[in-house]
Amino acid sequence: MAKPKLMKEKLRTIVENNTTKWGKLFDYVIQVLILVSLVSFSIETLPNNSAATIQILMWIEISCIAIFSIEYLLRVYVAKKPLQYIFSFYGIVDLLAILPFYLRATFDLRALRVFRIFRIFRALKLIRYNKALHRFHVAARIAKEEMVLFFIVAGILMFLSSAGIYFFEGDVQPEIFSSIFHSFWWAIVTLTTVGYGDIVPITVGGKIFTFFVLIIGVGIVTVPAGLVATALAKARKIEDKG
Repeated sequence: MAKPKLMKEKLRTIVENNTTKWGKLFDYVIQVLILVSLVSFSIETLPNNSAATIQILMWIEISCIAIFSIEYLLRVYVAKKPLQYIFSFYGIVDLLAILPFYLRATFDLRALRVFRIFRIFRALKLIRYNKALHRFHVAARIAKEEMVLFFIVAGILMFLSSAGIYFFEGDVQPEIFSSIFHSFWWAIVTLTTVGYGDIVPITVGGKIFTFFVLIIGVGIVTVPAGLVATALAKARKIEDKG
């Protein structure tokens, strides 16, 4: 019993501790494979790829999937709480990185080709191996409640903006502001201060209302930046404390 347990501890050190020699090597190999996989995925989208190129890309994909699958199983095996890892952010990302391949191999259905989009989630796997990106993950956890409150308030303001512009412009531009739902696009681009200019108010009341919505929108855009900056500062302090 002691031998398998010792082997598991050694594997855990390699997989989860990147301060050791073998842990760093493991991380670097996975990082390189992630980049190779993403480049390969991008090349696949090029038109008129030759048969030889397609064959090479297929073998690259199979090789990457094999190693990512082994990595995923190793992480489940060495995790002190396997279920907690499986349903964690990283666990879900790791699973999404390999799942499309097995779905495609198991079911020969055209509809399942949509799952190929999940291969882009392999880019998120890089977060695990980069300290700066990891701080963003920690910062997101720190500012989670504030961000949820922000999105709730932003949603309320979007609804009020949609309703307001509908009542001001609905009668004079019924083809554009035919309902609150149709006015939602205008509310989004105005509150975010993007202002594509494809939908504009023409009444005096609508223009005045838009002015106040734009002023509020400037504040909305700056709030997340402040929350993220504060959370990142806290994340760095946490990292410095070890």
